Amino acid sequence: MNVVFVLTATGEELLEMVSDDVAGLLAAVKGANVTFPFGSFKYDFHTLDHYLEESVYRQELVIYLKVEQEQVTVL
Repeated sequence: MNVVFVLTATGEELLEMVSDDVAGLLAAVKGANVTFPFGSFKYDFHTLDHYLEESVYRQELVIYLKVEQEQVTVL
């Protein structure tokens, strides 16, 4: 299934991928955080979208993420 990670606040698409283990992927992103090479994010919510493409119905999992609050280090 096609999976898209989107930043909730801006609607910016962070990553698009294909996964055969959607349940496992959802369980993983609901953990402590989701880390990409360009930043860490928190799971917000997800939707399962259905659309018609070339006369074939397809589905896409959209996972919405929010920016992880930055931790301030006090010296």
